[in-house]
Amino acid sequence: MTVSIRTKLFMILSGLMLFFALLSLALTHIGLEKFYIWQKKDILITSSTALDDLYRGNPDEIALELERVANTLGAGIMIFTKENDIKYNSFIPISKQKLNDHFPPHPPSIIKNTEVINNQTVLEMEQDQNLKIDFMVLKHQMNNEDILFIRQPLAPISESATVAAQFIILTGMLSILAGCLWAFFFAKRFTLPLLELNRIAQSMSQLNFTQKCTMNHSDEFGELGKSINHLSDQLDNAISELNQKNKKLIADVEKERKLDKMRRDFVSSVSHELKTPLSLILGYAEGLKENIAHDENSKNYYCSVIIDEAEKMDKLVKDLLNLSQIESGFYQLNKSDFDLSLLLNDITLKYLAILAEKGITLEIDKETCLVNGDILRIEQVLLNLFNNAIDHAELTKTVKISMENLEDRIRVFVYNSGQQIPSESLDKIWTSFYKVDKARTREQVRYGLGLSIVRAIQELHGYPYGVDNTDDGVIFWFDLGRANDEQTF
Repeated sequence: MTVSIRTKLFMILSGLMLFFALLSLALTHIGLEKFYIWQKKDILITSSTALDDLYRGNPDEIALELERVANTLGAGIMIFTKENDIKYNSFIPISKQKLNDHFPPHPPSIIKNTEVINNQTVLEMEQDQNLKIDFMVLKHQMNNEDILFIRQPLAPISESATVAAQFIILTGMLSILAGCLWAFFFAKRFTLPLLELNRIAQSMSQLNFTQKCTMNHSDEFGELGKSINHLSDQLDNAISELNQKNKKLIADVEKERKLDKMRRDFVSSVSHELKTPLSLILGYAEGLKENIAHDENSKNYYCSVIIDEAEKMDKLVKDLLNLSQIESGFYQLNKSDFDLSLLLNDITLKYLAILAEKGITLEIDKETCLVNGDILRIEQVLLNLFNNAIDHAELTKTVKISMENLEDRIRVFVYNSGQQIPSESLDKIWTSFYKVDKARTREQVRYGLGLSIVRAIQELHGYPYGVDNTDDGVIFWFDLGRANDEQTF
């Protein structure tokens, strides 16, 4: 069973007070009476010396002092000559005393102890056989050779010692009771800081550092409380930093894992995309070498296939270089203010023949719109989204390009009528080499890099982008900063 510090402290303090009370009682019982006797003996000797100094041979001259000493000491005083003639007896009134009375016979007594104080004074401890009372008897030879006899009973001394001992017992019990109460409250108050510190330590052990020591002491407890608070703050900061670093490490590991998977997928996709054109180029080149094509038309066809596949490979390599350059983080944007509507006009002029050939209707916002960004990269974004819209324009074969003023930027929309993008592919279409329709033929020459380049350019600018399905088609969008709008990336 665990005993608390408060209980231990209370028991120790109470035990100490009980020990000292019992020790005081024992010393009183053993030494109080002896101390009283020693003190009375000293008083008797002092009194006898004082009376000797005053005495000139006639007791009547110091009768008042003799009576005072006798009453003060509660003792009997006699003065007699060396021939045992009584000159003074405190037991008999002065008026009835006779100068030549003889010293009465000594009552039967037993001398227990005799102590010679000096050559004039002797102290005896004796017991009266008739009264059964102990007496302290002082015999002092005065300067004129008269004998001073002081006889004091020891019973009052014993009674005084007994009363004192009883009083000490009573006061000791009260002192012990009061001391125990004091020890209880002292132990409680003394251990309150320890309990608070223990509470804070337990909270810290559970990684809760919000609890703080609030006691305001100017002693060691106060210093310990400040140290605990400082330690709590340091641990809180250290663990917070460790948690942040751990989260960052986990994020880095996860990012590295994804990047590794992306690299593997990228290599696999590039290998797959290059395999077919290389095979075609190799096959048709060998055919030319082996003179399989005998007529001029066949040779021209073989050469056109080789040139077409080489152009596809060239486009793929250029797109890969662009994407790699942008995603590397080393590409620096060359931002400037420009009119987005003029850029859209230039692009649409280049695609008028294609739009007419495919029967696509183009609707475009002609309003002047000044934006800020890298004009070459923004053109690349528009071209990729525009080409994507043309390639997927179906049903009504409509492509729309519009702009919307937001609070602090411009949002550009590129819409095409046609089939919606499956919901599970909306987040994946921005990944390199991802294709929603796996069955499309190679004549359409799409490698799934256009939207990846859009994503990389927008992330480099620090603006959002996205895609949404509509009731009759798909709409892509991206944001641009307003002209003269200060942005920090």
